Amino acid sequence: MKYVLMFTSTPELDAAVPPERAQAVYGRIYEWFGENAAHIDDSGAELEPHTTATTVKHGGEGGPVVADGPFSEAREVIGGFSVINAPDLDAAIAIARTWPALELPGVAVEVRPMVVDYSQFEQ
Repeated sequence: MKYVLMFTSTPELDAAVPPERAQAVYGRIYEWFGENAAHIDDSGAELEPHTTATTVKHGGEGGPVVADGPFSEAREVIGGFSVINAPDLDAAIAIARTWPALELPGVAVEVRPMVVDYSQFEQ
């Protein structure tokens, strides 16, 4: 089964991490991708900072509205994503638990199953 891992962090907490510690964790992230290559379908992408985000959202009868910044009202922001193959949710969680950045405060990995069979939506 395919799962998307969305890597989130809290910008205010990220800013408090000493640069040398952040660099060390970032180096282990590269290693993580190598160690988990057999499970990774799409290494995804690291995203530019949330301050560069633009959101297009429902605006009622006036049509879509464009807003600066991420749409989420949460303090956490998505910094990147990957697509993995795992036999089940427990296996996907086991992979996510090894994400090196989880040692930093405010970091999380959201694990979400992907829709891969669209036949259920056909009419």
